[in-house]
Amino acid sequence: MNAAAIDLSMMRHALTLARRGLGRTWPNPSVGAVIWRMEGEQPIIVGRGFTQSGGRPHAETEAIAMAGEAARGASMAVTLEPCAHHGKTPPCAEAIINAGIHRVISAITDPDPRVDGGGHALLRAAGIEVVTGVLADEARAVNLGFIHKVIDQRPLITLKLAQTADGYAGVAGRQLMVSSASSKQRVHLARANHDAIMVGVGTVLADNPDLTCRLPGMMQFSPIRIVIDTHLSTPINSRLVETCSTVPTWILIGPNVSEKSVEVMLEKGVYIERVAINASGHLDMRDAMRVLASRGLTRILSEGGPMLAEALVEADLVDTVEIYTSPDRLGREGVLAMRPGLRARIENKHLFDGAEPVAIGRDRLVHYTRIK
Repeated sequence: MNAAAIDLSMMRHALTLARRGLGRTWPNPSVGAVIWRMEGEQPIIVGRGFTQSGGRPHAETEAIAMAGEAARGASMAVTLEPCAHHGKTPPCAEAIINAGIHRVISAITDPDPRVDGGGHALLRAAGIEVVTGVLADEARAVNLGFIHKVIDQRPLITLKLAQTADGYAGVAGRQLMVSSASSKQRVHLARANHDAIMVGVGTVLADNPDLTCRLPGMMQFSPIRIVIDTHLSTPINSRLVETCSTVPTWILIGPNVSEKSVEVMLEKGVYIERVAINASGHLDMRDAMRVLASRGLTRILSEGGPMLAEALVEADLVDTVEIYTSPDRLGREGVLAMRPGLRARIENKHLFDGAEPVAIGRDRLVHYTRIK
């Protein structure tokens, strides 16, 4: 195995580690790091790590702690440029230098203005060989939420929709339970890999959902629940409010909601944020996402109804769309899962790239990715 092939192999391993932290490291990025030494022509991994829950310890220091003295003279692959600024912990670039690592393979530059090339410069100034751009596209995809937060002041948004074979999501003010058990398991895993689940107040009123990750052994990974609720119509006895001490609930409201109504929710433990409204009297989605990014969120899974989905897509805020289609038909008039405007934008090949459908249990899943 030549040096370039080893670099690729180690970076792939580091990216796998980075994915483990998704949904649990905000406001920091989820980073993976691998340290290896060469024994003859074979690379031997001596340390590995990924960003821990809450954003620290960082991946690099986790890998260095595992490697110990074996890090001296070794190489490191890291999915994001090591930090160069003093925050709650010393810079990772300094930790790498002090550990005696002689070569660093870095996928992408950290867009944070406090870093932005400074980590690479610090390493090079210490005489460490730095190779950049290894599997950069894959690394960017892993940390797209963090990149959006820093550059665009918004989180990454994954839009999840479920529909019957004839295109309906609900009837008479309630959603349909159309997804198979396999699809539901996949959605619950997606919940655990995002910082927050977001719905509109219509979903709360119609379904009174829990919006938690209910996979065995993963309840502790349930993300924040966010409700888009212009007039603060969320019932005080809803599950989201009653369980907010266990799984946080944030409600985004308009500027005209009375302080008394807000105080009732605050006393229950709900977190409230006021957001600007648009010309139609609904919450301005761009301002809403700016507010959420300012609170540190990097990845949001939107599971709301057709109105919220269309508002997000029309505001050009959606990065990926996952549409689960049941083989069963509703067979009568209902609420369309995708309004004509939403469908037109998602199926516009200049805006979204649609993958081939895949089977998830008895359902069909189509994944769309926003075209940069």
